[in-house]
Amino acid sequence: MEFKHVIRNRYSCKKYSDRQVDSEDLTAILEAGRLAPTAKNLQEQHIYVLQSADALAKIDAATPCRYGAPTVLVVAFDKSNVFTYPGDKRDSGVEDATIVATHLMLAAADRGVDNCWINFFDPDKLASALELPENEEILMLLDLGFAAEGAGPLPNHASRKGLDETVSYL
Repeated sequence: MEFKHVIRNRYSCKKYSDRQVDSEDLTAILEAGRLAPTAKNLQEQHIYVLQSADALAKIDAATPCRYGAPTVLVVAFDKSNVFTYPGDKRDSGVEDATIVATHLMLAAADRGVDNCWINFFDPDKLASALELPENEEILMLLDLGFAAEGAGPLPNHASRKGLDETVSYL
């Protein structure tokens, strides 16, 4: 699919069928995340693929936003392996994991796999439930699957502010 169509047509799916994402598509999506740029090429991201009933139950206990997706990716990063920017106010962890997550999301859409970026959860509680290493912080969850019948974008999906409202030339 052409990139302009991917970014124009992708929406946050909130109702999934039980059709599983095949391993070829999942691998391609994960590879897109692996290739995402990171500060100083530290590659501090760690992606967890959750598909088992037990793992998905832990997601369901943490958030109402799985929407029946048969696969959830947990995007985390190693807090001990980040680049600290001048001024010591920010580091690369959140931004690098966000770039990785965006690559995952758009690669999924490109392969026809519906998805939804989820950030409505307590990351510390979920990390504990999943028994993740203490040096890792969860950034987001990415539901993956195929839209159920009747699913579609929200009515305001195509409503966007114009460039004149969102861009300034200095």
